[in-house]
Amino acid sequence: MESDAHPAENHALDELTITIVHDNYPWAEGLKTAWGFAAHIAGARRNILFDTGSDGSLLLENLDRLRIDPAGIDALVLSHVHADHAGGLAGLLQANPHVEVYLPASFPDRVKDLARRGGAGVTEVVGPLQICENVHTTGLLGRRIQEQALVIRTDRGGVVLTGCAHPGIVPVVEAAKRLCGQDPLLVMGGFHLEWAMSGKIDRIIAAFRDLGVRYVAPTHCCGEKARQRFEECFGPQFIPVGVGKVLSRGDLL
Repeated sequence: MESDAHPAENHALDELTITIVHDNYPWAEGLKTAWGFAAHIAGARRNILFDTGSDGSLLLENLDRLRIDPAGIDALVLSHVHADHAGGLAGLLQANPHVEVYLPASFPDRVKDLARRGGAGVTEVVGPLQICENVHTTGLLGRRIQEQALVIRTDRGGVVLTGCAHPGIVPVVEAAKRLCGQDPLLVMGGFHLEWAMSGKIDRIIAAFRDLGVRYVAPTHCCGEKARQRFEECFGPQFIPVGVGKVLSRGDLL
C-alpha cells in the first residue's frame, strides 16, 4: 500500500465486476433489502468489499445467495462512520476475521479495536492510498463528516464508488478524477440527494457533464426525485441498480 496522489499504473483494468450486496433498493429476487450500501469488487488484484451496509447478518446472507465467499475478501474499505455503511462490520469480521480494513483515521477507537481484536489488519486512512494496482481511495474528504470514496482505474475510464457523498458528490468526483487522471466512466453509490431541491440536482448533473462522467448509477441516499432526474438527463447511460445488481466493465461501452 502506498500514498499516491497521481497513480501511474502501466496497465489499467480490462476486467471488472461490481456487485451490490447491500442496498435499500431491490433488484434481484431472493435478496434482502435494508437501509445502507455495500458493493463487492472483483477483477483487481484483491477482492474488495466497499462498505458493509447496516446489517451484518443480512450482508452475509446476501453474499451467500450471490455466491460470494466472505472469507475470500482481501480488503474492506469503509467510506465513513455512519451505521448504514459500517454497521455490518462485526458480522463480516465473524466470517473473515483477518481481512484488511481501510477506514478513516477519524473513526472512533472502539471500531478500530473491534477489528484488531479478531486479528484483522487496520489501515487508518488520511490521504489518498493505493489498495492495490488500479484501485485507490481518495483519502478523507469533507470536514464535518469525513468520508473516502473508492476509485478504480480501467481501460475505459475511472470508476467511482461513493458511500453517501457527505462532502458533496461533485467534490468527490473531482477528487477521484484528479487521483486517477481519467474522465469518470461511472459514478455509483449514494449521492446524498434525498432532500435536494430540483435546482441543486440540475447543477450537479451539469457538473457531471463538465467532468466527463459517462454513466451514473445512483442508489441508497440519492432519493427518487434525483434518480428520476438523472435518468431523464443521462438516458441509456443511467444504470438502474439495487441489491443484487451485477455490473461489469463490458456493460460500460
